[in-house]
Amino acid sequence: MSQGSLPGFEPAKPTDRLFLAIFPDAQHAARLAALAAQHLADHRLGSGATETSRLHVTVFDLGDYTELPPGLVANATEALSRLMAKPFTIHFDQIGSFSRQSIGPLVLTASNGNEELHALRKQLATHLRASTLGRLTHGSFTPHMTVAYKAITIPFRKITPIAWPAGEVVLIHSLLGQTRHIRLAGKQLG
Repeated sequence: MSQGSLPGFEPAKPTDRLFLAIFPDAQHAARLAALAAQHLADHRLGSGATETSRLHVTVFDLGDYTELPPGLVANATEALSRLMAKPFTIHFDQIGSFSRQSIGPLVLTASNGNEELHALRKQLATHLRASTLGRLTHGSFTPHMTVAYKAITIPFRKITPIAWPAGEVVLIHSLLGQTRHIRLAGKQLG
């Protein structure tokens, strides 16, 4: 029996998340939120669209913690500061949930494209590895934006393409369960 399964040795529930993301400006966030609300209404799923201020595309999830490890924020900030990229446009043309057999959140994604976003992520991965955070750079990347955290199963369907400018990458400290994002650092593109 492992210590984690003994009474008194249960792992603590994470309270903090760190991630690098791109947020839409207020005008585009409002359009994205309205699209999500309309889709929820069309499928009789009620309310529950993500707050406009929390809409984002995660470039790197840097993990969930019971408290942020020493040096993590400094190393992530250093990696972010080295990023050299021009502003670009993010495109989405589909809405649905990734999960086909179980339930998942409602997301926007693209059937193809977003090459500049993939290139930015690749460059940022190089900087994260140089800042001792290489263990956090593995895994696949499907650019998407969660527009409702409802537990649903909806196949992806085409939507009128929506695009918005990416002008900054931001390091965010999320307080889990509190729907609160704290901006720690940012890097303007250009």
